[in-house]
Amino acid sequence: MPAEEFVAGWISGALGLVLGHPFDTVKVRLQTQTTYRGIVDCMVKTYRHESLLGFFKGMSFPIASIAVVNSVLFGVYSNALLVLTATSHQERRAQPPSYTHVFIAGCTGGFLQAYCLAPFDLIKVRLQNQTEPRAKPGSRPPQYRGPVHCAASIFQAEGPRGLFRGAWALTLRDTPTLGIYFVTYEWLCRQFTLDGQTPSSGTVLVAGGFAGITSWVAATPLDVIKSRMQMAGLKQRAYGGLLDCMVSSARQEGLGVFFRGLTINSARAFPVNAVTFLSYEHLLLSWG
Repeated sequence: MPAEEFVAGWISGALGLVLGHPFDTVKVRLQTQTTYRGIVDCMVKTYRHESLLGFFKGMSFPIASIAVVNSVLFGVYSNALLVLTATSHQERRAQPPSYTHVFIAGCTGGFLQAYCLAPFDLIKVRLQNQTEPRAKPGSRPPQYRGPVHCAASIFQAEGPRGLFRGAWALTLRDTPTLGIYFVTYEWLCRQFTLDGQTPSSGTVLVAGGFAGITSWVAATPLDVIKSRMQMAGLKQRAYGGLLDCMVSSARQEGLGVFFRGLTINSARAFPVNAVTFLSYEHLLLSWG
């Protein structure tokens, strides 16, 4: 199993994470809290109350963990295509795989990524939802002092299953949408690249950006449910399961709740995934 796809996935994932984390913090707060009137209001209140650092809460943990999970996605995707088509990454421009194979490989990578991602994503969401400003003498300390303390607190209060809260929604979100993600990227690259040629940097940027937007349009409804189920233990809001969370959210806030965060998701998705794919492709190209 070639290892360079995993390494390239980790590096590209880390670059995309740094670029997109402030947008992700705003998205998570809009989905799980009702104190904001919209994106701008959330950004202004976060900045006033927590300074610029408020947008980067929970980022140090994903750099070391979720970026690794991104390597699982790209590594499994590329190696699944190797099994399905018997072609390496370098050979796929001359012998492009079918879109069915691309979709199956993307879904496989998405499923395994979700399995690895669930505890890390839960901790990230909990840390992002801490709205307390940085600790000052005499001020109330935040509930979680950092990612390790957050993980330990969840384990103590909710047990081992607590670390996988929202995992089913995450799996249902990532499995099909990452198939769509890679199919969109491959289709756009082929539309603007001559047969057998390597896509230009501009093509990779555009294809990666639109692949990100397309996948997040499909993923946002389950992303909302996932975030709410992850926060349920903290807020003592008990959902009977995935379906109960969906029904309760729709009854209380209408169907529009399932698209909360779609605008900020789309705004984040283009630059993050453009940079992710560009760095991934260039790393593999440079390594030959």
